[in-house]
Amino acid sequence: MIQQLKNGKLVIAGAGPGDPELLTVKAMRYLQQADVVLTDRLVSEDILNTYGNSTAKIIYVGKQCSLGISTPQQTINELIVHYCLLGKLVVRLKGGDVSIFSNILDELETAVANNISYEIIPGVTAALGAAATAGIPLTARGYATSVRFLTYYKSDIVTDKYWKELAHTNDTLVFYMSSETLDKVVEKLTINNIHEDKLLAVIEQATTPLQNVYISNLYDYKNNLNGKKFISPSLVIIGKVVSLHEQFAWLPNSNSSEYYFKPIITQINNPENLLHVS
Repeated sequence: MIQQLKNGKLVIAGAGPGDPELLTVKAMRYLQQADVVLTDRLVSEDILNTYGNSTAKIIYVGKQCSLGISTPQQTINELIVHYCLLGKLVVRLKGGDVSIFSNILDELETAVANNISYEIIPGVTAALGAAATAGIPLTARGYATSVRFLTYYKSDIVTDKYWKELAHTNDTLVFYMSSETLDKVVEKLTINNIHEDKLLAVIEQATTPLQNVYISNLYDYKNNLNGKKFISPSLVIIGKVVSLHEQFAWLPNSNSSEYYFKPIITQINNPENLLHVS
């Protein structure tokens, strides 16, 4: 049951990986009642336009690293407190799922510290969306029995010992936020003699009309994809299951270099200024 409390409420909801129809019904119902929506960059505009409350205040608080302006997490925390303590229903809308490589812990701690009622709504995470639309079942029988979600956005986040384990496991490996360091990922795995039957897939802008899938043997990577700049967001899948793409791919590549999630070049709304208004 959806209920807005007198002292406001925070709803942290996953918007899914891109396709607006992958939004959950529960997240949609909260968006229809929201007073304020704090939205990531990796959220389809169609979700806000189709399912959002037309009178809600939409505040863009995306993080986009080298692509342009990013909103500090501290500012997002302050916006949550500001609007919830005004008695508003605040939906913090995140791309993918809220618990996979997101800053949900900061926002939960903020809510608890300020006695703000909250609810968590899961979403379809990028790995599941990308695997489905690329025709790559992550734990296909006879190919893999488990899957690991990883990230390698900076060089010290995975140890040399763990790289060796990753190279020799039969688990499917899924790397988030790692397309810019993919050359290094491939280097680490091949140095540790990953088996040649484990292939690599890069899925650009998964589940959107602009999706592209690139497949390569890791040992042929330098000839096929080395140095290529992938469009954000891109997800990397490595393992025997990637070979299934050829047989089960059902969505053709768009062959487009257009951004589905447009980078924010200038701030649409300055979140810091909004802290001083009701």
